[in-house]
Amino acid sequence: MDALTIDVVSDVVCPWCFIGKRRLDRAAVLLGRPLHIHWHPFQLNPGLPPEGIPRRDYRIAKFGSWEYSQQLDARVAENGRQCGIEFRHDRMARTPNSLRAHVLLAAALPLGPDAQSRVAERLFTGYFTNGEDVGDPAVLLSIANECGISRISTVADLDAPDLTAFVRAQEESARATGVQGVPFITFQGRLVSAGAAPEEVLAERLRELLVAEGLAPEPS
Repeated sequence: MDALTIDVVSDVVCPWCFIGKRRLDRAAVLLGRPLHIHWHPFQLNPGLPPEGIPRRDYRIAKFGSWEYSQQLDARVAENGRQCGIEFRHDRMARTPNSLRAHVLLAAALPLGPDAQSRVAERLFTGYFTNGEDVGDPAVLLSIANECGISRISTVADLDAPDLTAFVRAQEESARATGVQGVPFITFQGRLVSAGAAPEEVLAERLRELLVAEGLAPEPS
């Protein structure tokens, strides 16, 4: 059966985007249709310096206290466990600027959705499970090599004007269409979920859209 292309606006440093990816994987099983994900960039923290900042400092500034930040981390970790992710917040020393990670994803796009999703998965696991700084050019170059993204082989490639402009234009387009948070999931321009909905909800919404688009029969 032909795969469905799902558009996901996301940030690689958003834990709910990682959870959303795994829930989409499970929704594909429930739906009985393979899903190809086209990843679109969205920086939650575009104003961070290129080298990022210490995560503790960032979380206290954003949420008011480290204790409250840890409560939020615990909620994320519980949702992650339910879909097979082991979040290791204790390993995450910095909150990265994610622009160059999005450049890497953009470089993977011409190789097809499987290649781009492979990079997305590697970025997510690198940051949230291994505690890698996915804003560090050395980390990104290693991931590019590991995933076979030959377009990215030097630090200069991570700052390539065409790829950087593409990422910024995509993000500007998402914001112009009203995207304020991620993940933002659509199918053929129609909303699937603004957020990491449970896999059952994602599968049911995709069924509705397939019927509405004449791509699946009405349920009997």
